[in-house]
Amino acid sequence: MVRTLQAGSLQYTSHMAISFLIFIVIFLVATHFLIKELRRSPGSKEWGKTPRWRKRLRIVLACLPPLFFAFLIWGFFIEPNRLVIRPATIQIQNWPAELNGLRIAVISDIHTGGPFIDEKKLQLIVERTNKQRPDLVVLLGDFMSSNSWHSHFVAPEITASVLKNFQAPLGTYAVLGNHDWWYDGNTVRRAFEAQGLTVLDNEVQDLRWKDKTFWLAGLADYWTRPQRIEATIAKARAGEPIIALTHNPDIFPRVPNSVPLLLAGHTHGGQVQIPFVGPLVASSDRSGRFYEGHYVENGHHLYITTGIGTSLFPMRFRVPPEIVILTITN
Repeated sequence: MVRTLQAGSLQYTSHMAISFLIFIVIFLVATHFLIKELRRSPGSKEWGKTPRWRKRLRIVLACLPPLFFAFLIWGFFIEPNRLVIRPATIQIQNWPAELNGLRIAVISDIHTGGPFIDEKKLQLIVERTNKQRPDLVVLLGDFMSSNSWHSHFVAPEITASVLKNFQAPLGTYAVLGNHDWWYDGNTVRRAFEAQGLTVLDNEVQDLRWKDKTFWLAGLADYWTRPQRIEATIAKARAGEPIIALTHNPDIFPRVPNSVPLLLAGHTHGGQVQIPFVGPLVASSDRSGRFYEGHYVENGHHLYITTGIGTSLFPMRFRVPPEIVILTITN
């Protein structure tokens, strides 16, 4: 399996170079047509007026096909293979001064076995995260992909064997997502824990940073698991700061105000965001209310990363794969 993943990595790299070359060719062709149309005569004069609308129509019709193909190539072959570091800062009122500046690497929806997500990509995710020197790494679920026309199954042991190499003083903690449970959440958990990665499923973990204790609360996936939000939060010591982790952000309105921050993934940011329209796919049950970035309601905060992989269809547009480096301040 490992050899297959490494061979796939070389193939994806080759596809990336070819796709980018095709994109450049299409862009140059579109530019050529545009310049050619701009230089053409606007047309014969009729009734003493120049019918410039015909020229504009010719320009639009000449540019549409190459632009459409460029959009497809970018969305299917270039953007899904990108990996950006997205810095973000959240200011939380009454956040303890001792925890000011805590930096968390937030990673979600890796979907190993999906397009461009092979062992080499997993290693790149780890390397780029470690270069940011976060204090804590959190993994917000959906590590698995199923066999389909655009993805293939990869055993969770393969993913865990690479993700164990994250380096952060406070460690690496994970929750599981709907795709993990649709496969077998208990198997995924065992694979991760065998590599020293802690999985929290309606469980809490206390951490100490700069002589101050805070808690991580891992809340179970909204679509596939029993919800025990209040009972889970109650496991943390009263009065100490809590950061909650979950896969699906739809539980946010149910998280008590005693939890100042919830981190989530799942939405992929809609994967495709059309200008002036918004995300193409709203995987939030709340009418697309939560799909990316920072939200504040009733005094507590939600941050959703758009994740790294793809599902449903192997395309991203204006939503590049990301590793979020989140800094919490008071």
